[in-house]
Amino acid sequence: MSNLLSLIGRTEQLFSQDIEIFNTRLKEKVSSASFLVLGGAGSIGQAVTKEIFKRNPKKLHVVDISENNMVELVRDIRSSYGYINGDFQTFALDIGSIEYDAFIKADGQYDYVLNLSALKHVRSEKDPFTLMRMIDVNVFNTDKTIQQSIDCGVKKYFCVSTDKAANPVNMMGASKRIMEMFLMRKSEKIAISTARFANVAFSDGSLLHGFNQRIQKQQPIVAPSDIKRYFVTPQESGELCLMSCIFGENRDIFFPKLSEALHLITFADIAVKYLQDRGYEPFLCKTEDEARGLVKTLPAQGKWPCLFTESDTTGEKDFEEFFTDSETLDMERFENLGIIKNDAIFDQVLLTEFAQKIAQMKSDKSWTKDEIVALFFKMIPDFGHKETGKYLDGKM
Repeated sequence: MSNLLSLIGRTEQLFSQDIEIFNTRLKEKVSSASFLVLGGAGSIGQAVTKEIFKRNPKKLHVVDISENNMVELVRDIRSSYGYINGDFQTFALDIGSIEYDAFIKADGQYDYVLNLSALKHVRSEKDPFTLMRMIDVNVFNTDKTIQQSIDCGVKKYFCVSTDKAANPVNMMGASKRIMEMFLMRKSEKIAISTARFANVAFSDGSLLHGFNQRIQKQQPIVAPSDIKRYFVTPQESGELCLMSCIFGENRDIFFPKLSEALHLITFADIAVKYLQDRGYEPFLCKTEDEARGLVKTLPAQGKWPCLFTESDTTGEKDFEEFFTDSETLDMERFENLGIIKNDAIFDQVLLTEFAQKIAQMKSDKSWTKDEIVALFFKMIPDFGHKETGKYLDGKM
């Protein structure tokens, strides 16, 4: 943990004070409750599952579409924590499927449902088909599982959002902002809380996780030099989600307070720290060809070829933020956690129109990215999306 913290420019964990203060209450509430974790085999989902497991819940069921990641989750938990008296089971299911619906019909008895499933990559907006799946996963699967929770008498529903939902500039962030609108509508029938937080350092599929892959495969390190992000560790992401789930009031959105510990840092800066931690001196290249060529010889000299360039791809934001100027904040309840307080404000007509138009597109099996972008702008008039025609998949 200490090594991971140093790579993201920190020496202390973010939420240790709040966890220490509230840990007794957390243990009491978790040990007397039953949980369903959706998307539980992803990086954040695994972290949340571990935070719940180690506090001995009565029941903990985990659902994820990735069979392989689920196997690793169980191996990890057994190797780290062992066993609990409660009912711990995993299910390799797609929450948008009929099989999942049958699973809920067969059981469905939970106190808390936590939804960590998401398409999280900005690069997923490059084509209209993946973009439609992102809308399904981030918006409509969420709306469906909330309704199922209502029907089953679930006490609380938690759903993870993203810092990219605050003043969004990409379709991923905008899809989560629209998801939050649907949450507000359902919050009239069930208690819902959520969380916006920073990039999870070295999470599966992230650029930082890609650094590990590049080293293993003897390939150059590439990173944007001008993009700044906040980073939390996997454990911190799990702690934040569990705190919001257990202690969040209806419609609360939790986020990490900014402090000396949590600050913006560029991917390039982390790449330099990462390589130095592994005993390599970064060697700055000017082109992809130069970087690919030098990786065959430089590592033997204790150097690693790097290509740091300014970002020019669609959907990138220079910096991230957790809340907007128009949102009401509670900064007093916790030491290191802020809360966005929301009323049940939503436009029923707009939400219905959005759902109907997406349903019609899918029924026709025909849609374009421009049509979806236009629909997003109708939902979020100040949406900061700018199409550059360039995407991350088009770069090394």
